Amino acid sequence: MRRELCAALVARAARPDLVFLTGDLGFGALEPLRDALGERFLNAGIAEQNMIGVAAGLASEGLEPWTYTIAPFCYARAFEQIRNDVCFHRLPVRLLANGGGYAYGVMGPTHHALEDYGVLSTLPSLRIFVPAFDEDVAATVAAAGDEPGPAYIRLGRGERPEGRVVPAYAPWRRLRAGDGPVVVAVGPMAGIAWSAFAEDAADGPELWAVTELPLSSNPPPSDLVAALRGRTLCVVEEHVAQGGLGQALAAWCLEGGIALGGFRPIAAAGYPSGTYGSQGFHRRESGLDAGSLRERIGARIGA
Repeated sequence: MRRELCAALVARAARPDLVFLTGDLGFGALEPLRDALGERFLNAGIAEQNMIGVAAGLASEGLEPWTYTIAPFCYARAFEQIRNDVCFHRLPVRLLANGGGYAYGVMGPTHHALEDYGVLSTLPSLRIFVPAFDEDVAATVAAAGDEPGPAYIRLGRGERPEGRVVPAYAPWRRLRAGDGPVVVAVGPMAGIAWSAFAEDAADGPELWAVTELPLSSNPPPSDLVAALRGRTLCVVEEHVAQGGLGQALAAWCLEGGIALGGFRPIAAAGYPSGTYGSQGFHRRESGLDAGSLRERIGARIGA
């Protein structure tokens, strides 16, 4: 999604208050943005905590700072600065985090982001965006840019099934109707699930994509709530189960008196084999690839 991100920010660069800070990343992708912004494009170096602190200072002076680094270097390395400098003051800093989930593959767990939005959803006033498809990026940049407070944008790789037309951007989107289990997929996992069930008949799963969190600021729409009653809910996310959307949505249903027919989270399992490989390898180990989703969710039709 880096190309789409660059194009969206270049279009926004006409705003004289926009400032972009990178943690020494983006080479070979963000040069058009650098050229558009000139001295408003800052390389903060490999100093992510300082980058977030500087961005907070810029925001406090009325500027619109966007920071960019890979996801774990953002939320994990600079958590204190996000918490203390940005969120406690409700400053409109936009945190661009590239490579959510297992995206950085063989670089291993230090470069994976498996607990990011769970951790960050505990902070006050922070909105979280997880675009599902390349086509979502421009709308995500616009929505995050219009936020009066801080925003975290988890970027990945668009997984749109070939030949499918992505519905217009919305925080919740129904990608396919079905009478089977209700599947809610976070961000790019929606494309994987769409591939898994695209050709199923009407008794297959009903699939929804969610791209904005937490539920306190983006509750499920009424038509999804109606679909959930009495049916099995499966939540698919490239994030650990603890603190993920699955737990949050299950609690939301319980608090709201929405009686489910069953509940099954399908989340990142960490490193079951103790080895590291591509993003696809880790998804397969966690049962997050299309074949595994067909097996794990399809078997629940009629349950």
